[in-house]
Amino acid sequence: MEYAIPMILFAVLGVAAGILLTAASKIFAVQTDERVEAVAEALPQVNCGACGFSGCNDYADAVVNKDAPCNMCRPGGAEAAAKLAEIMGKAVEEVEQETAFVRCKGNCNVTTHKYDFDGVQSCAACNRFYNGSKTCTSGCLGYGDCVRVCPQNAISIVDRIAVVDRSKCIGCGLCAKECPNNLIVLRRKSQKIEVACSSADLGKITRKICEGGCIGCGICAKKCPNGAISVQNNHAVIDYSKCVNCGTCKAACPMKAIVEI
Repeated sequence: MEYAIPMILFAVLGVAAGILLTAASKIFAVQTDERVEAVAEALPQVNCGACGFSGCNDYADAVVNKDAPCNMCRPGGAEAAAKLAEIMGKAVEEVEQETAFVRCKGNCNVTTHKYDFDGVQSCAACNRFYNGSKTCTSGCLGYGDCVRVCPQNAISIVDRIAVVDRSKCIGCGLCAKECPNNLIVLRRKSQKIEVACSSADLGKITRKICEGGCIGCGICAKKCPNGAISVQNNHAVIDYSKCVNCGTCKAACPMKAIVEI
């Protein structure tokens, strides 16, 4: 009998606590829009941040609750944009797939190394020592930091330089964020001409350190029929709003630094 009263008391307290918790869960329940989950499931969940949001779930919330455009997912491309537009009841917005390109062709056949790097085998680590081991301090270091972050295995190191397989690349941009020399850029798949060099050195210096570097001679700019090329910071830069992929600049470049991709 002496245990009955405490047991009854605990039972009553348990029931009361359960009732209070149930009531609280209903009173303070956060209403969620089922479309957020649907949008998130339609995204590739790469969480690359290329859309400008912290990840796919954050972007999904922005699409549903903040009227963010449905075509901001680069990896998802047109397919994801169409799914999101359908969920949101909006018109399908145009989107063109992008792929990464390494603005350097300074492989081991055309440039040399200043020293042998024995530290942690990464571009970031090597770049801390005298701006890298290559004689061209603007070039690809070739230790594969971009390779390690690519979710599609679209990048490989060939002759000590990073090369992108455009058929595998989804344009997430993770490699571009990882490159310490900012050599990797995203380009529309329809864009076929690119300057494969980022050297800011004077032409006479570039000639000495890399056989395939842009020397800023300006011949490509003079030959371009659309005024799409200019020389900035000692190397050629293409204005893609004017470029029509005619290839005139590529044919004119004496260093073969302009390539077709």
